[in-house]
Amino acid sequence: MLWIALISIILFSIIIKSYYDTHFVKIERLDITTGKLEENQSFTILQMTDLHNKQFNKGNQRLIDKIQSLDPDVIAITGDLIDRKTEDVEKALSFVEKIVEINPDTYFVSGNHEWGNPLHDVLFKGLEERKVRHLDNQNTKLEVGEIRFQLAGIGDPSTNHDSIEKALAGLDNNFFTVLLSHAPDVKEMPFPTPIDLTLSGHTHGGQISLPLVGSLIAPDQGLFPKYDKGLYQLNDKQQLYIDSGLGTSVIDARLFNQSQMTFITVKGEG
Repeated sequence: MLWIALISIILFSIIIKSYYDTHFVKIERLDITTGKLEENQSFTILQMTDLHNKQFNKGNQRLIDKIQSLDPDVIAITGDLIDRKTEDVEKALSFVEKIVEINPDTYFVSGNHEWGNPLHDVLFKGLEERKVRHLDNQNTKLEVGEIRFQLAGIGDPSTNHDSIEKALAGLDNNFFTVLLSHAPDVKEMPFPTPIDLTLSGHTHGGQISLPLVGSLIAPDQGLFPKYDKGLYQLNDKQQLYIDSGLGTSVIDARLFNQSQMTFITVKGEG
């Protein structure tokens, strides 16, 4: 009876933990330093990825409130805003419309689930109508006060919609450059200059993770993925950050891998 009680408590705890990790969002904070900005300069990016059309409450108001309180300089949506099985994109578009009202500097790159959904053109058109900048295989120069930096994006590399050449055309190596790429497996490795920081998603951080073991499986990487989530130093000048994302795929469950958005601060070191 003691063993039965103990096992029941463990199972109940795992269920509660999984429910919390799946349905409650945390804010991950990440600081990046660069010599391309002066010591007293900084800008912020809020990265959102892999929502998969999930609703955390009515109209995703819980997410909207968090975004508004963070007040980022730029919002980057790195793909899989909808799921490949999504039959109505209006919830996603309504959510994005509220984001743009908070911050017009909102950018999007496509993920594999967008391309796997027959409504992807409807979504892309809807994003354009709501003034979201669709940055697939494009780039732009941004200014925050006196700070200048560059934002580039590629279409989803896991479905062969990427063109790194087009994405980087005309960029200036002297400015800090952020690349948005849904999947971390950009074909051209090492990442070409002038990319300083790449922001990705796609992996869901493994979605299911275990203490001492880590992530169990990730798309395109199989069991025990090398690149599941977090910050990776690719070389002495370039970094890759993988956000574990907001939503779920295949099964609507996370464990020891809570739903999240990442608030990134890029700081100058002179």
